[in-house]
Amino acid sequence: MSKQLLLETGVALSLLFNPFSQLAEEPTVGTRKQVDNVAHRGASGYAPENTIAAFDLAVDMKADYIEIDVQRSEDGELVLIHDTTVDRTTDGTGHVGDLSFEELRSLDAGSWFGEEFNGEPIPTFEEILDRYHGKIGVLIELKAPEIYPGIEEQVAEALIERNLDKPQNEKIIIQSFNFESMKKMNELLPRVPIGVLTSNRADTTLKALLEFSTYADWVNPSYGIVTEELVGQVHALGMNVGSWTVRSQEAADFLFEMGVDAIITDYPDYVDPRN
Repeated sequence: MSKQLLLETGVALSLLFNPFSQLAEEPTVGTRKQVDNVAHRGASGYAPENTIAAFDLAVDMKADYIEIDVQRSEDGELVLIHDTTVDRTTDGTGHVGDLSFEELRSLDAGSWFGEEFNGEPIPTFEEILDRYHGKIGVLIELKAPEIYPGIEEQVAEALIERNLDKPQNEKIIIQSFNFESMKKMNELLPRVPIGVLTSNRADTTLKALLEFSTYADWVNPSYGIVTEELVGQVHALGMNVGSWTVRSQEAADFLFEMGVDAIITDYPDYVDPRN
């Protein structure tokens, strides 16, 4: 019998007879402090997403991590922006990958959210690492890596240069909806935790979870597909669950009840009782 088949058989039996063995009990203030509070694109409920303003606020609000979206300019600079176009969150237009770094840097990424954020620039990946490592964890999402060939190597190089590829250093997690990209990141940075993002129930079957467990440390589903069974299965396979995106207290409370390990939220105060 192959090693993989033995693994699948053993896990299946353990889940069959004790599927919820690792689920959290009814949450208390104490257990809530143990759930990682991840500020989604920074404290983006209160400041423009993926800007220094939002990340600084997340630090002030005592979040455990900031979540950032990494893409690449036409001339090869790694920058932080969620959409593959700049239209929604800046005063510019066009695809991120078609604009030079100088063009991207000249855009106003703050005033769309509020006048007080007028002139907030699009940050670079490296300046975020330099500004925040040691202050707060960084959950790095590779956004549409399939349109930026070689971005995995660039991200890995930036982390290695700062000794952030080793677990004894500050908290770093890398995630994406692109599973092949995450397999590659696991090969490049075997000591950095890897996460897979999904909103598809097809990615929560035991077969899918077993595949993820060969290279990932986190399974990060949208909160609409989170169940006690899913959390129990992920935990039984030795992985963690981080769910997104929380924009209400009710959603945060639901995820606490499900026993997740991290809550990714626009509003860090919904997760941390200190706020």
